[in-house]
Amino acid sequence: MDKAETIQESRPKVRRSDGFIVPWNRKAIVKQLLVETKLAKDFYKVRPISEEEAEEIAVNVEKKIFDLKLKFVSGPLVRELVNNILLDKSKEKPEYALYRNILTRVGAPVYDAYLMDIGRGYKATENANLQPNPETAHKRKADWVSGEEYLLLMPPKIADAHLGGDLHIHDLEYFGTRPFCQDWDLRYFFYYGLMPDGIGTRTSIAGPAKHPEVAILHTAKILASAQTNFAGGEGFYNFLVFLAPYMRGLNYEKVRQLMQMMFFEYTQAYVARGGQLVFSNIQIQPGVPELWRKVPIVMHGRVGPDLYGEYEDEVRLMFRALYDVAYQGDYWGKPFNFPKLENSISPEFFKPEYDEFWLDVHKVVAKFGIPYFDNLMPAYRGYGKGVSCYQCCAYCFVETPEDSSDFEDKLYFNNGKHFTMGSWQVVSLNLPRMAYRANGDDEKLFEEGRRLMDLAVEVFKAKKKWMNLVMKHNRIPFATQRPLDPKTGEKGTPAVDFSELAFTIGLVGGNEMAQWHTGYQLHESPEAVKILVKLILEMQNYKKVLEEKNGLKLALARTPAESTAQRFAIADLLTNGYRDQAEKLVKGDVGKARSLLADGARDVPVYYSNGTHLYVGAKVSLPERMDIEQKFFPLLNGGNMFHVWLGDASPDPEALYKLTKRIATQTNVGYYAYTKDLTICNNCGKVTSPIYEQCPHCGSSQVEWWSRVTGYYQAVSGWNEGKKKELMDRYRTKM
Repeated sequence: MDKAETIQESRPKVRRSDGFIVPWNRKAIVKQLLVETKLAKDFYKVRPISEEEAEEIAVNVEKKIFDLKLKFVSGPLVRELVNNILLDKSKEKPEYALYRNILTRVGAPVYDAYLMDIGRGYKATENANLQPNPETAHKRKADWVSGEEYLLLMPPKIADAHLGGDLHIHDLEYFGTRPFCQDWDLRYFFYYGLMPDGIGTRTSIAGPAKHPEVAILHTAKILASAQTNFAGGEGFYNFLVFLAPYMRGLNYEKVRQLMQMMFFEYTQAYVARGGQLVFSNIQIQPGVPELWRKVPIVMHGRVGPDLYGEYEDEVRLMFRALYDVAYQGDYWGKPFNFPKLENSISPEFFKPEYDEFWLDVHKVVAKFGIPYFDNLMPAYRGYGKGVSCYQCCAYCFVETPEDSSDFEDKLYFNNGKHFTMGSWQVVSLNLPRMAYRANGDDEKLFEEGRRLMDLAVEVFKAKKKWMNLVMKHNRIPFATQRPLDPKTGEKGTPAVDFSELAFTIGLVGGNEMAQWHTGYQLHESPEAVKILVKLILEMQNYKKVLEEKNGLKLALARTPAESTAQRFAIADLLTNGYRDQAEKLVKGDVGKARSLLADGARDVPVYYSNGTHLYVGAKVSLPERMDIEQKFFPLLNGGNMFHVWLGDASPDPEALYKLTKRIATQTNVGYYAYTKDLTICNNCGKVTSPIYEQCPHCGSSQVEWWSRVTGYYQAVSGWNEGKKKELMDRYRTKM
């Protein structure tokens, strides 16, 4: 063995992260630094490291490694030493801290990964729709890695704002790979067919559906495919209207069977991210809306010649059948929690001839509380001027001739143009913290709102950069697909018009913001309501400034905040500058939370009120609650939701329908739902109401509670401790 071989043999071998063992090579560190720090220019607008600087760091790392006198070293250890040197040198050269962000490893410690495998630990109860299965454990590990990556590649002030609780970046784990949510136009698929991979070479391609069963199955597969390209909920607007031509000539029993098939397809396919059900919703009406009556149908790969208005009978038949199935529930008699049934209430359907259909809806409300109501009656909704839908948990999207130059082409499906409505990204703002910083000063409060909105826009810019990158590399092919036109054989229009997607700024904790700022909660004084209204108006005005300045389509909305309302409350309780204020007005069990937080727990029973909602435990009548909360609907660009927490085990459907009429015709409430708490027995399979510790039928304690967590029904066992406490705090209405 010559001298060079002896020296090499004395050096440690390296266990690389790719699974190979290789000889020590200092040049590998130099190459790593030169290649990886190129990202600094793309994400931070900072120069990459120079070769001379990289060589100096590599020499320092080599010396530390050799001093350890080890036979083997791991790739992660080498990387850790590189990062330590970068961090140390960042005192003189600040850009080195950014290099360190890029070179660091992301991932979970072994113990945390173990907890995820057994259903505990990191984000175990962040999303109640996640199921107890192996895919969920895998998803949560991937979420950890992805979330860390995107925070490290953001400008530090944005990452710090999220981690510190000033704002919350929703679905952070998908930030760099996909948009948020989408509402789909079924006509697109009834014309072009179904290409699940969006490319055509990885899966089989189906032509346009020719039979009603296939049309229904395609709707389920469309949503399942879309979930691979989007982070949030997926849905269809005008669901029954666009399906109606396929139902021509079918009797009631056949249509009912098809509706039953639809429910089971949507609630039995564990195909969404992390082995969960597809988060789905469908917009439905008991007839054909006026806007669509003279529009040519799309089916079998053709447009027309029939008009949708000629299929009123089929829409009515489907509506009745759908609610017949919804009333029966599944084999156990349990309600179908997906798809969310978004009932559009508009003037043409609030006539006596439709009363029997709405009574069927309210029979399901009385039994399960499942349906939702999209109220198009108030003037601010602009009904008849365009199309709109409520999507995901409660986001509202609108398209009108005023904001869309090709509205008519989309309406009539000219050259394959169609409506696509959705959101790129959602960022929620911590309103109570804004009030803590303002300390009673209105102008400081508005200034703080503008500051956080500026930060949200910076998040959106980072999102846009990522989305341009993934589209350039064709990483969301279902959304960008351009199938062959069945008539011309040429490439058709893209599935999604991304210029129509909005960036959504969400509001959380309006009630507590007002409480700190005025000394009163929303239900306690008009002054509290007034300051929240003033803040929203100021933010809406600033939204226009930001849109013009940055060329972004923005929306100001209440967000579902399933975990965010808890996360903001915890962040404020943990932060020295806000703890004293937060302890005075955070909702839930603050004493218990304080003790748990001291022991290192993070899932604790505290929360802020959602959006512009009154405190759920406020002992005010339903009309009083309605009168206050309705004021905020016209001020927001959707997302708001009014909750009627039912306290009756068996409310009267006719009384519920009367209340619906009152809400729809006498208030500005644009979206609402009745929530009925359920007990499902795992022993005998019976479903009862309200919530019981033991089954009233068989006495078993093996029961599961169901309720509406934010904008959808799910098992309470999957909720975080903040939402569980909110469930107990809800002040319920007896009809």
